[in-house]
Amino acid sequence: MKKNPFLIAGYNMNRIGILLKMLIVSILLSASGTLSADTVVMGADRMDEIKKLVKNKRVGLIANQTSVLQDGRHLLDVLLKGNVKVIKVFAPEHGFRGTEEAGATVANSRDTQTGIPIVSVYGSNNKPTKAQLVDVDILIFDMQDVGTRFYTYISTMHYAMEACAENKKEFIVLDRPNPNDYIDGPIRKKGFSSFVGVHPIPVLHGLTVGELARMINGEGWLTTGKNSCKLQVVKMQNWSHGDPYLLPINPSPNLPNNHAIRLYPSLCFFEGTSISVGRGTTFPFQVLGGPDPKYGDFRFTPQPIRGMDSKPLHNGVECFGTDLRDYDFEGGLSLRFVIEFFKKSGSNEKEFFARPNWFDLLAGTDILRQQIIADLSEAEIRDSWSDELNEYKIMRRKYILY
Repeated sequence: MKKNPFLIAGYNMNRIGILLKMLIVSILLSASGTLSADTVVMGADRMDEIKKLVKNKRVGLIANQTSVLQDGRHLLDVLLKGNVKVIKVFAPEHGFRGTEEAGATVANSRDTQTGIPIVSVYGSNNKPTKAQLVDVDILIFDMQDVGTRFYTYISTMHYAMEACAENKKEFIVLDRPNPNDYIDGPIRKKGFSSFVGVHPIPVLHGLTVGELARMINGEGWLTTGKNSCKLQVVKMQNWSHGDPYLLPINPSPNLPNNHAIRLYPSLCFFEGTSISVGRGTTFPFQVLGGPDPKYGDFRFTPQPIRGMDSKPLHNGVECFGTDLRDYDFEGGLSLRFVIEFFKKSGSNEKEFFARPNWFDLLAGTDILRQQIIADLSEAEIRDSWSDELNEYKIMRRKYILY
């Protein structure tokens, strides 16, 4: 693949301009302690608004390592310093400090920095229980999502909203930008609901977490309570749909940079196949390969990496494939990769789709896998989504805030 001469470490000149802008903002913040006029103001930065909503309330916080303000302080620390009565923290997949690998059970504990109790909502308990909410009046959700249906932070948000509806608690979302702000992919069908597909939305849903919470409430998707909870969204300022946004903090261990985040919607399908996405390397979701030279010239060998993946696919086996770290990918959803690698497998259904049920849950349907096996082109597959995506876009308009 011919490299673009304007690419530097996987970024084109537009991306370099964005990075320079972020650097300038950082310098201005360090020098003045204030935000410039065009800096994105996160919901978490609007502390005066938050304090009004939680005044005299006992707070449960759903947060992780991404829950920081523009000045770098963690939301929990700011709330405690501001005399907000935070009773406990609810920890999602990867844990409160974001150090647990994908799928690892998150245990109840105490935060070593503040002493606040940490209650797991990933593993055996995906939803706060009545007993866990008895001493809480309001839940605050503040985590950086990556805009895909199968990223589990929005699943955690859904079940927290459901718990609030059941137990008559308030729910606040502190909004953040969507770094994969597109609408694309198949909509999850009935019969394919799971923790990586709670909602009947496309793979790329084109919403912030605050907008999605409004959609969950408005469409009556909560299955308990009265199908909705008492919801408040603390909006961002200086961000609109279509604005680029590069995450300053990795949202999870295997999304180590913004290039991986852009590729993630397209490469996550491979988790249901025999092809490695680079788990067990320092560049996950930036390479593809399998233990056969037919898959490509690039070589890598997955190894256990603490905090990322202790048992990666093809552990200790040399893999052959494609290095995407210099791939000029602007983002969105591409089926090119999965179609190409299926063909490289010799269109061998059993060899390639090693975990077909998991592939279908990620896709939200078994139709995509069947279309790939039937040798449909990407254009033909996309055409099969068009009507349902148009319907979704019309429904989405009711919940847009930016």
